[in-house]
Amino acid sequence: MSENAPTLTDVAAHAGVSLATASRALNGSARKVNPELQDRVLASARTLGYSANVQAQAVARGTSNVVALVVGDIADPYFASISSGVVRVADERGLIVTITATGPYSGPESMAREEAALDALRGQRPRAVVLAGSRVAGAGTRVGDRERVAVIGTGAADLRTVDVDNRGGAAALATQLLALGYEDFAVLAGPEELVTVRDRVDGFRSVVPAARVVHAEFTRAGGHRAMSGLLAAGDRPACVFAVSDVMAIGAMAALREAGIAPGAEVAVAGFDDIPLVADVTPALTSVALPLADIGARALELALADDPSPAVPVVAEVRLRASTPRR
Repeated sequence: MSENAPTLTDVAAHAGVSLATASRALNGSARKVNPELQDRVLASARTLGYSANVQAQAVARGTSNVVALVVGDIADPYFASISSGVVRVADERGLIVTITATGPYSGPESMAREEAALDALRGQRPRAVVLAGSRVAGAGTRVGDRERVAVIGTGAADLRTVDVDNRGGAAALATQLLALGYEDFAVLAGPEELVTVRDRVDGFRSVVPAARVVHAEFTRAGGHRAMSGLLAAGDRPACVFAVSDVMAIGAMAALREAGIAPGAEVAVAGFDDIPLVADVTPALTSVALPLADIGARALELALADDPSPAVPVVAEVRLRASTPRR
């Protein structure tokens, strides 16, 4: 027997079986092993302290107990909330979640990082894959087993999709802001090629077509830069709609730096309703999505043998102190 960590060969020799039999007994092959031999191999593995090779198990079974989650910016609470839902369902089913982050969206580089991540994940033979980052308009998504992949949001018509009503949520927000007395709007948007950004901008402008749009990074820094740019150009809208909460928080910081009180002097609204927005000052008006439930639904959809037709996730407007009645 080896002086180092025991190998599968060591286990086979200790149990008095062939290497192929030991592999089938430990790695869960579809080919069944005689129960007496199975018990013998397992006993030898315990005696020797042998740990099974996860990749070998995946090869033998054709899949693994791993589900893969691909997110964008792991520091964004939006993705953290979605991840919690994926982890909950995986735990209920005895599965393990591998999370890969491609980083804040930065154009073709981000698409290349996602493709590289999917290529690497194929070697793990995951049971299912959830893609949580926004799709790029007109770009395909190169995956392996398309039957076990689910995406969140629109933009990948050939894949299982958790359809989020981004357009409808943004339109509902614009309607309620008009009812509060606001007329002059600016939209702080992420990169225009992202489907989520397009849907939220188009939804808002379907109600307020005169709203001007500024594109920046889909991050807190992007919201800060877009708001600072507006103010530097002498543009001070009555109400700012940022297409994500983290962009809205960046915009509020830029307003304060310019000596302008968010809410009191310039109204600010966001989208997603991440947990911290009710605790910022002033509390941020947002369009709420059940983010953890969206993550849970995405994994359930990816794992389903016969998925039910998609039902869009409805967004709900939550008015707070950042958009007081005028």
